[in-house]
Amino acid sequence: MATNNQRPPSGPPDGPENGRPSASVSQRRWPRRPDSSEPPPGCPPPGPAPPPPESSLHYSQPSRVGRRPVLRWWAGGVGVVTLRLALRPGPGFRKAMRRLFRARPPPLRRARRSPSTCRNTPTLPLRLAGHPGVGGGRCCACPAGRAGRTGCASGRAPFRPPQRLRCLPARSRVRCRPRPPPPCPAPPRPQSLVPAAAAPLAAAAAAAPAAPPRRPTPAGPYPAAGETEIEEGYSAVPPARETSASPSRRSKATSRRFASPSRLSTLGSNMDMETSEKIQGSGILQLFSSLLIPQSSCTAKVANIIAEVAKNEFMRIPCVDAGLISPLVQLLNSKDQEVLLQTGRALGNICYDSHEGRNAVDQAGGAQIVIDHLRSLCSITDPANEKLLTVFCGMLMNYSNENDSLQAQLINMGVIPTLVTLLGIHYQNAALTEMCLIAFGNLAELESSKEQFASTNIAEEMVKLFKKQIEHDKREMIFEVLAPLAENDAIKLQLVEAGLVECLLEIVQQKVDSDKEDDVAELKTASDLMVLLLLGDESMQKLFEGGKGNVFQRVLSWIPSNNHQLQLAGALAIANFARNDGNCIHMVDNGIVEKLMDLLDRHVEDGNVTVQHAALSALRNLAIPVVNKAKMLSAGVTEAVLKFLKSEMPPVQFKLLGTLRMLIDAQAEAAEQLGKNIKLVERLVEWCEAKDHAGVMGESNRLLSALIRHSKSKDVIKTIVQSGGIKHLVTMATSEHVIMQNEALVALALIAALELDTAEKDLESAKLVQILHKLLADERSAPEIKYNSMVLICALMGSESLHKEVQDLAFLDVVSKLRSHENKSVAQQASLTEQRLTVES
Repeated sequence: MATNNQRPPSGPPDGPENGRPSASVSQRRWPRRPDSSEPPPGCPPPGPAPPPPESSLHYSQPSRVGRRPVLRWWAGGVGVVTLRLALRPGPGFRKAMRRLFRARPPPLRRARRSPSTCRNTPTLPLRLAGHPGVGGGRCCACPAGRAGRTGCASGRAPFRPPQRLRCLPARSRVRCRPRPPPPCPAPPRPQSLVPAAAAPLAAAAAAAPAAPPRRPTPAGPYPAAGETEIEEGYSAVPPARETSASPSRRSKATSRRFASPSRLSTLGSNMDMETSEKIQGSGILQLFSSLLIPQSSCTAKVANIIAEVAKNEFMRIPCVDAGLISPLVQLLNSKDQEVLLQTGRALGNICYDSHEGRNAVDQAGGAQIVIDHLRSLCSITDPANEKLLTVFCGMLMNYSNENDSLQAQLINMGVIPTLVTLLGIHYQNAALTEMCLIAFGNLAELESSKEQFASTNIAEEMVKLFKKQIEHDKREMIFEVLAPLAENDAIKLQLVEAGLVECLLEIVQQKVDSDKEDDVAELKTASDLMVLLLLGDESMQKLFEGGKGNVFQRVLSWIPSNNHQLQLAGALAIANFARNDGNCIHMVDNGIVEKLMDLLDRHVEDGNVTVQHAALSALRNLAIPVVNKAKMLSAGVTEAVLKFLKSEMPPVQFKLLGTLRMLIDAQAEAAEQLGKNIKLVERLVEWCEAKDHAGVMGESNRLLSALIRHSKSKDVIKTIVQSGGIKHLVTMATSEHVIMQNEALVALALIAALELDTAEKDLESAKLVQILHKLLADERSAPEIKYNSMVLICALMGSESLHKEVQDLAFLDVVSKLRSHENKSVAQQASLTEQRLTVES
């Protein structure tokens, strides 16, 4: 604050001086008087004297940039008010001057409590305040400031600049500023749970830092997969699992990951390591082993301490090394419910993400004892008993997670029927139900568990539980269990009979118009699970009901929908319904083909690839019955499919090729029409070289062969030869699949019989004769391969160059050995081929 022993103001008169906002009472700019440098009467000249303790007025010379002298008033040593003097002061100025000079320090008052801080602050003399709540040139908007008091230490509101000139009783000399909170008292240390005679335990308690009230968890940003720490009343919630939209391409689900109660930062991890080193060095763990005796009154408390210590990931292996597993497993035979509860927690936390802990519990036989407890206690609905059952289920989950051998061991012990019974009795207990669902999700991944699940009433219990759930997270957990279970055909049928499909249809109807992320995810999961149930032959036929079932009719209504997920699910459902000729014929007669073609037309240009793939899959299956081929060809399916010839997506290409191949089977006219399509043939030759996509490459070769075999047209052969397709047919003859080898040989035989001169050079450059020699000489070749190879050899004799190659390779020796072949057709053809070779030679 500026006093008479400080430097004069350096800023402009209208700006802040010495860091404080100035208060001006002048309203206009007045001309400078020649004698304005003279101090006014009664004002002391400036000098180095210290400021008086009371209020005083000080005169200073005008600054270079200013036009008027300045008066500064010292208000009780706390505030400074700057007044610009005018040549002709107005009444406002004179009134303010009178108020300033008449100010007197008020008498001391009794201490009062501040309404903002509730602290006693002394009453101080009167000072000039710029605004209610001002303090040192700043003001606060706290309740004390609004009441005209200063000295607020709350810091709960921002400062505001002064707005008007007022004289108010001051209550503090300090300006308003946030005051740091008082230090939190250290949390009390837990009382020792062992007798005072145990010196190592007392020493360890003194060395270990006090733990915060929150529950610690393993260090690191994420817990181990599929596990959770065993807490009293805590249950883990698994994240949602993402089911494949196409069941036929669905891969085996990975192990689910469950969230632990809380997560520690890196600092917490370092602190845990330091604490664990101190505990290990104190020798307390070895003492715990001797205290874990059933007769002791502190056994439950010691087990509780071990359970808390085992939350630290650095302490689990030391707990195993200290020999705590064996006495803990022995305590599982106790009759005391509290001892069982704390023992289950301790074993579960030791097994959490610890291979050593699981092996130790396995060697001690703890899993069998826990399963026996579950069987004996599952019928008791007491809340304390349900809490114990929850802990035991969590212990088994951590014990067997991501370990197929231990999971198989639990399955052999009969844990699945026990958990299913437990779920049926205690379905109203949320924590216990959640633990059962997590255990089901882990065990259902094993193929050996499906038979045990099918022998129980798991389908009825899951559907009953599903109908009572409203929350999205709970339904998601049930979906996580149903997806792997539905891979078994017997369980598929059980779920259909239990009414799961009706529940799924209801969810679809409720969520179809919602844009919420959770509703969209639930709609996708429900529709995908619906398609998965149709993969079983019995369940599919039960839902089809001769084409008049409610489920089938609802699925048909999904195809013209504007929702892509419903379009996808509807097309996949039609493809799964079309798995026998009777269903296919019924659906084609009832106009399903037209609906699928309309769906494809909506996704031609930059459409949904999954919907394209699903619709083409349905058309391919519908085209398998012979009676449907002509109907679908007349409906224009070929033209609709060829619109996707430009697609660069391998799944779409694969289904497109398969659909065309099914349509031209035994349809000579359609095969000839497609075989003359140069763009199609060139595209097929291009896809025959797609080595990155074996499915597309194989289907391209098969369609190329089918065009020749079903059309038997010279024009088609010429088109294929001109497009360079002969070499791919020769390569196809060396395929590892017998059916592809046979199709290639038949097509090559037709080429040799109809257009040998046109294809002679291509056959010679592809080294067809050498390949035929290897096929005949190979004992592993199928009889039909040997038979068609000899037929092709006879057809190639019409070409001089190819005939010469046949003579050079000594085919007579190979063919003569086949005369004694066990297959009569092969032996007969070998005799004919030998005669032809002998005559030609």
